[in-house]
Amino acid sequence: MSKQKKVEGCPAPENVLQHIREMESILDEATQKMDALEKKIAEYEDFQSEIKKLEAYYTSQQWKDDHAMDEEGRFPKELKRGVLSEDGIWNLLERNKELTRRLRIAEEEE
Repeated sequence: MSKQKKVEGCPAPENVLQHIREMESILDEATQKMDALEKKIAEYEDFQSEIKKLEAYYTSQQWKDDHAMDEEGRFPKELKRGVLSEDGIWNLLERNKELTRRLRIAEEEE
C-alpha cells in the first residue's frame, strides 16, 4: 500500500475532484460576472456624452429659466421634473465623477 504525501494547503486525494469542481464553478461564475461588468462599463463610458449634455443643461441659463418657471408653478403637477431639483443633477454629477475616478484608479493599478 503506497502512502500519498499530502501537500500543505491541498485537499486530501479523495476530495480532489470535488475541489476541482468547486474551483471550476468559481472560475465560470467569475468569468460571467466580469463579462457582464465589462459590458456595463462600456455602456457607462459610451453614455458619458449624454451626462455631459445634462451637465451643460444644469449650468445653462435655460436650466435657471426652467427652474424659475417650476418654482412659479407653471408646469403640470404630473410632469416628472427631478431634473429641475437643484440637488438631483448635482448629486448625479458628483456620483459620476466618483465613479469615473474609481474606474481610472482601477485602470492605473493594472
